[in-house]
Amino acid sequence: MNRLQLGDLAPSFTLPRAEGGDYSLQQDLSERKGWRFIIFFRGSWCPVCNEELQDIQENLSYFEGKDIHFTFVSTDNQQDLNEMKEKHGLTSPILADATGDILKQYGVYHHGEDALYEDHGIHGEPAYYLLDEEGKVMYQQQQTSPFGRPHSKELRKIAAYIRKNLK
Repeated sequence: MNRLQLGDLAPSFTLPRAEGGDYSLQQDLSERKGWRFIIFFRGSWCPVCNEELQDIQENLSYFEGKDIHFTFVSTDNQQDLNEMKEKHGLTSPILADATGDILKQYGVYHHGEDALYEDHGIHGEPAYYLLDEEGKVMYQQQQTSPFGRPHSKELRKIAAYIRKNLK
């Protein structure tokens, strides 16, 4: 499993959007100036993930006011992700990493067939990466279960702390 270090350039990727079309991290970095959280989540079937994405959506104006954007990635299928996106009125890019290749490049924990316990089949676990304008990792956190993830209030604190303490 890959391990990104703070200051590393995050792996670039292109993935299908939930609603169709493709998303390119490199293109996004050039078009939407500012920082971005790349957040990996379990899937549309996960109630904790649905709550988290709705919480971020409700607080999106705060982050956008600080030039901080969000991109969400799941190993879930495109159709289910699009239904979730529409149901909750989510406006940030939601991407389908069906092969799990990007999940592996980022070092996200994977709940595979060989997992110690049964939990909704094969899927990625939550992970958070805050990237600067150039795509360098400034913060990361990986989970091995659906719990313990930072919510929008904590993400605000994390971004503010890093911004305040940049060299």
